[in-house]
Amino acid sequence: MKRRGFLRAAGAAAAAASLPASGQALLPRHDIAALVAEITGGAVPERGGVTVELPSLAENGNFVPLRIRVASPMTAEDHVTALHVLSERNPRPRIATFRLGPPSGRAEVATRVRLAVAQKVTVLAALSGGRFRVGEAEVFVTSAACIDEGA
Repeated sequence: MKRRGFLRAAGAAAAAASLPASGQALLPRHDIAALVAEITGGAVPERGGVTVELPSLAENGNFVPLRIRVASPMTAEDHVTALHVLSERNPRPRIATFRLGPPSGRAEVATRVRLAVAQKVTVLAALSGGRFRVGEAEVFVTSAACIDEGA
């Protein structure tokens, strides 16, 4: 490892030790189960079938890459109708909702999201026929975003 790389890693580790603790004090955990129940109308989502790809360590919370895939044939009879991205530690827990259907071809979305601090991101997939699936991924954010509610 070169000296500059070592210094960057050491700086990131020092920031990780101090920033998330202060950010976490400002941001209480949201009850994701209540949000899921609200979206599903009380139906219990099935675990599995939803792949959520987030880096395990995000150096900058302002643009964290997120990729979601749902195992679905995307036919008229069996398809994903929506993907709901939920955050347990952002000031606003509903990050995004993507509407899909058979013309989408694949149940796959790739984007970047803002994340405040280290947290779990939950993706709820709404399927045709009133079914739901859920997937999760955890990420450690070293440089927080979304701390200011007005941002």
